[in-house]
Amino acid sequence: MAARVLDDEAIQKAVMEELEWDPEVEVTDVGVAVDQGVVTLTGTVDSFLKKWAAERAALRVEGVRAVVNHIEVVPRGLGIRTDEDIARAVVTALEENPSVPADKIKVRVEEGRVTLEGEVDWHYQRREAEESARRVSGVKSVINLITVKQPTVAPDTIKRQIEQAFVRHAELDAKSIQVRVEEGGHVVLTGTVRSWAERKEAEEAAWRAPGVTKVTNLIRVQVP
Repeated sequence: MAARVLDDEAIQKAVMEELEWDPEVEVTDVGVAVDQGVVTLTGTVDSFLKKWAAERAALRVEGVRAVVNHIEVVPRGLGIRTDEDIARAVVTALEENPSVPADKIKVRVEEGRVTLEGEVDWHYQRREAEESARRVSGVKSVINLITVKQPTVAPDTIKRQIEQAFVRHAELDAKSIQVRVEEGGHVVLTGTVRSWAERKEAEEAAWRAPGVTKVTNLIRVQVP
């Protein structure tokens, strides 16, 4: 069967339908433009969680190569929530998440924009901290500067473990992805995949390897 090719108009329609289908998104407040498979989202929503949900929804659509998220977060119905209120709420959210070592993370808030700093042992802890902050009312954006500290593992060992993980994943075409590991656990991924979801899965799989401290994802989405 020949591969299905979607033009920008078809992708735009599919993205709008996906946004409408997702209950976390206020589709009436989001605009969608598509240029050569690159989706630009505009408009306003009342929480960063909805902005993030809109971006994730767009990335799920077949034919989407990348998403530029220009949605603005304008909190409504919250009264005036100060940066101090938001900071306290973020700290509480981190403390209530059992996957997050809250005592290792510092929180800064400026005009609703949250910055997370610190050092954790695993990438999933870094990711969970960011997701917890995203869900706090009044947050406009999250900058995640948390670093990952892991045991020193030889680059060749890390490379072999990641390549083996790619082979195990049914969603990934292991032959189309190249892995390079530099000193200090820095992994660089290159190659091509069929969707943004596959690109993201490759990055997450790389992060799971012991010894990885950073992942640079240069994989390109090549739409059939």
